[in-house]
Amino acid sequence: MAQKGVQLDEETISCSICLDVLKDPVTIPCGHSYCMNCIKCFWDLENEKKFHSCPQCRQTFTLRPVLVKNTMLAGLVEELKKTGLQTAPADHYYAGPEDVSCDYCTGRKLKAVKSCLVCLASYCEKHLQPHYDVAQLKKHKLVEPSKNLQENICSHHDEVMKMFCRTDQQCICYLCSVDEHKGHDTVSAAAEMTERQRELEGSRQQIQQRIQDTEKDVKVLQQEVEALNRSAEETVEDSEKIFTELIRLMEKRSSEVKQQIRSQQETEVSRVKELQEKLEQEITELKRKDAELEQLSHTEDHNHFLHNYPSQSQLSESTHTSSVNIRPLRYFEDVTTAVSDLRDQIQDILRQTWTNSSSLVTQLDVLLLDPQAEPKTRAGFLKYSCEITLDPNTANENLLLSEGNRKVTVINQQQSYSHHPDRFISWFQVLSRESLTGRCYWEVEWRGTGVYVAVTYKTEVSRSGSYNECGFGRNDKSWALNCHQNNYYFWFNKIKIPVSGPQSSRIGVYLDHRAGILSFYSVSETMTLLHRVQTTFTQPLHAGLRFFYEWGDSAEFSELKTKVI
Repeated sequence: MAQKGVQLDEETISCSICLDVLKDPVTIPCGHSYCMNCIKCFWDLENEKKFHSCPQCRQTFTLRPVLVKNTMLAGLVEELKKTGLQTAPADHYYAGPEDVSCDYCTGRKLKAVKSCLVCLASYCEKHLQPHYDVAQLKKHKLVEPSKNLQENICSHHDEVMKMFCRTDQQCICYLCSVDEHKGHDTVSAAAEMTERQRELEGSRQQIQQRIQDTEKDVKVLQQEVEALNRSAEETVEDSEKIFTELIRLMEKRSSEVKQQIRSQQETEVSRVKELQEKLEQEITELKRKDAELEQLSHTEDHNHFLHNYPSQSQLSESTHTSSVNIRPLRYFEDVTTAVSDLRDQIQDILRQTWTNSSSLVTQLDVLLLDPQAEPKTRAGFLKYSCEITLDPNTANENLLLSEGNRKVTVINQQQSYSHHPDRFISWFQVLSRESLTGRCYWEVEWRGTGVYVAVTYKTEVSRSGSYNECGFGRNDKSWALNCHQNNYYFWFNKIKIPVSGPQSSRIGVYLDHRAGILSFYSVSETMTLLHRVQTTFTQPLHAGLRFFYEWGDSAEFSELKTKVI
């Protein structure tokens, strides 16, 4: 109990400024006590405010109170020191170089436990207490200790930046909103943060979904690897058993036949060697012919292929019969025939096995070459460049097509297009004539306020109706990159995702339909990835363009004549 009493007294006689035991204690008119030097320094800092206040309760005094030493507290401090009172906090409470220190501590500063976004100051646990006790201070916004509080102060007006300018994409103070940002689209910083948190949550949901989908794909591939390894091991084992048995049978038959045909060996050797040389020459010729056919099969020149096919594809007659014509002794004719039949059967089996193996290897090559790898350079993308033209039957009546239907311009005069069910009525949109599958790459050059560069299923998006039914990127049937002056945004299924990247009037679009990859690039001297989509496309896609209601805005599908072969 005595120890508990000492702890209570220790808290009572501590200075709330330095958090140490009172030195030359003084009591000010509101009743709180401090070290004489601590309260003097504190009031010296307040001289410019024309008043003085209590650091704890914030009561103000018009005249600076006269400080008189509190002899009773001084005596109590001396008495407690004799009982072994600890006069300083433990070292781990003091702020180090990497810590945020308390702005109100004097001397050696303690670590801050919270920062106040209203006071723009950081507080240790002791100096933070008024924010929990005083009604006015309870409304302040407390956050984790921060060294960057001054970033919340406007450099022009020395005011807290509580607003956000959407036009210039920066935090501002109230005075800025009526000064250099007058007329701009401004909201409170809290409202903008809430909006962006919603967008961020949408982005996180997409990322999490992609993680789940990718994890499923990884699991499927792992199962495929396990199945492949298991099948290969079983096949190797079974094949070894079969070939071992076959070899054993062959050796047995060979031993039986050897004794029977040994007597003919000398007379037949020369003939067999002669036939062997012919066979080797034919093999050499066949290999040469096979190489020529392989080279012809890889040519991309149609005329060259067709011109050479009749002569290259015809094979000369074999110089030998399908079986070796051994002239056996009359007594061994049946044996020779049996051996020849066995050889032919083995050849057929080996030939079929080789064909099956080659087919399997080809299938594996296709899997290994599955188009997941995206090109790295513009030259690589140009290998897949495709010509895009716009379909007049889909163009809104305020869109003028030109340059061979590759360019579209927003005009303030409706065109006399004929009625067509594919025409967009409600929104300034147009689709490509070509459907897109496989690997495709195209570029769009835009001018004016902005444009939506999109891909979409042709019949799934409505031609008239609400924004979400018709607008590219506002539904789950279309994907769109919004290029608007100095900003990029990606839209899909009503979710808007801010995109960062260098500004360019030329946008490159890469589509790998089979792999489910859709990528948008900023194209200048280099190509910079703006956004990539990984999904599953269930139908052929069409390129699309959507415009704001600004007369004169235009976009053109570039002619990419140079293809790297």
